[in-house]
Amino acid sequence: MSQQSPGKKRGLSRPVEVVRAELLKDPETKRIADAVGMKLEDYVELVLEYAQDKDKEPMLNVVSDEELKANGFPVHTVEEVGEFLVAGAKGELPGQGNPFAKSEFEASKGDASGKPSLNPAGESAQAPQDEAKRQDLIDQLKKGSGGPRG
Repeated sequence: MSQQSPGKKRGLSRPVEVVRAELLKDPETKRIADAVGMKLEDYVELVLEYAQDKDKEPMLNVVSDEELKANGFPVHTVEEVGEFLVAGAKGELPGQGNPFAKSEFEASKGDASGKPSLNPAGESAQAPQDEAKRQDLIDQLKKGSGGPRG
């Protein structure tokens, strides 16, 4: 365990200007800034603030539904949040895409290149849709339960 003097920040090992320039050029950083509704420059500064002080804790504000509504923010029901989580688990949220599509592991139909494929017949496999299990997950979310253990 390293000994640090009190008050010394643990942070970046490279100059902040170099890291800032890299973040501003990075398309993934731009995508994240857009996704959280921030200007790229503001998002980069926030990232750098936390990167320069590894001991800094993120701020978390908990507000009531009424306060959110009064300030013009949408308030979601437990069912809507459950649907969102289910969609995220299925990879159906906007911008998620199919992470396996980038691998090009599966050869396209009619491709005789001899590349390996997990689906040689070209059939699209789909997970079974079980409405009862989906509803059970949403019910567990309503109750605040983690579901069955074991």
